[in-house]
Amino acid sequence: QVQLVESGGGLVQAGGSLRLSCVASGRFVDSFAVGWFRQAPGNERDFVAATSWSGDSTGYAETVKDRFTISRDNAANTIFLQMNSLKPEDTATYYCALDINNRGRYYYSSQASSYAYWGQGTQVTVSS
Repeated sequence: QVQLVESGGGLVQAGGSLRLSCVASGRFVDSFAVGWFRQAPGNERDFVAATSWSGDSTGYAETVKDRFTISRDNAANTIFLQMNSLKPEDTATYYCALDINNRGRYYYSSQASSYAYWGQGTQVTVSS
């Protein structure tokens, strides 16, 4: 069974940085694309960033491009989201998710429906 556990959230001032981590357990998790999504109260769950299983391909939402960086350490089954220049509108619960559609080393999806496994989320609050 696959489990995803996020950590690294917290309270930070606008302009600050946080690094989220997601540890994945289960067989062959390093063979699948992984994504980060976020959800603010009253809003839908939105795509933030994703990376292919190889790490050779990444994608970002326009709202976080050039500020956030997704990476993965397959040897440690850990996925990271480095968040810089944080804004109050980045405040949300952040979730990592695993996409078990194996479509090649460059594949990733920005659609939440593509992801079969989700973590419990970690709260990020950015104060102005």
